[in-house]
Amino acid sequence: MNNLVQNYKIILKELTKNCSNIESFTQIRQPKLSNIELVALILTSEYMSYNSELQLFRAISGTELGTKIERSVYNKRRRKLKSYIEQVRQCISQKFSHLSRLFIIDSTPIEICKMSRAKRSNICATENIQPAFGYCATQKKYYFGYKLHLVCDDNAIIHSYDFTPANVHDINYLKDVKYNLYNCELIGDRGYISADYQEDLFSYGKIKLTVPMRSNALNPQELSKTKRRKRKRIETLFSQLDGQFSMNINFAKSFEGLASRIISKITALTMIQYLNLFVFNRKLNNVKINLT
Repeated sequence: MNNLVQNYKIILKELTKNCSNIESFTQIRQPKLSNIELVALILTSEYMSYNSELQLFRAISGTELGTKIERSVYNKRRRKLKSYIEQVRQCISQKFSHLSRLFIIDSTPIEICKMSRAKRSNICATENIQPAFGYCATQKKYYFGYKLHLVCDDNAIIHSYDFTPANVHDINYLKDVKYNLYNCELIGDRGYISADYQEDLFSYGKIKLTVPMRSNALNPQELSKTKRRKRKRIETLFSQLDGQFSMNINFAKSFEGLASRIISKITALTMIQYLNLFVFNRKLNNVKINLT
């Protein structure tokens, strides 16, 4: 992963091939780096684990990309391209739609600062979606920030996601899931236990919600060994986003900036999965492998 320009050209080639018909905002003055070229640079930087813009612009200094965009312009355009990047992700993820009808749902914490700074932090303080204190049962820790709700298939292709304050219960995301899925099976953990939601999902979209029952239930039932193994795929996905893509390293000061960064990371992961399967014919989720 040490040749940024070559990786950029590979990603740009596939973006141009698949996503050139997506419309984005236009500028009065034509920039040297078009929107799709900028998205290719953003995805390349996320794939190569450049956590800060300073680090990225040091890497492209002296290359053909270094003269096409300034750091301050890069930051502003990146935030404006948030919805465009999401359209790119949807376009790429549709290439995998035929692979599976089994989906997994879960959430993960997005910590914006340490607990010791939470009460005096001004990060996202004036946003419509404000951060809150929450507890992650999986990691057994309290944190301050947001929660990323995510649905992926059993191949770890991300289907949909959303952000909420950290104190919002996981089960509330099921209200949105029924509009995005149809005639499939959805596996969750014990946080999604609800007979009412199970009935609503099935009656609305033929979605079968499968969750392990609590030990004190009248008829406790565990997930099968196969489904338990498949459900762990989303935990590995969160580990990849947190590890290689540094999802919990936050340099943003606004929710828009934070959301655009996380959307870029999710899109970069989807792009690498696409390249692995359809271009290089190798294992789908081997995301740490070199492109060149």
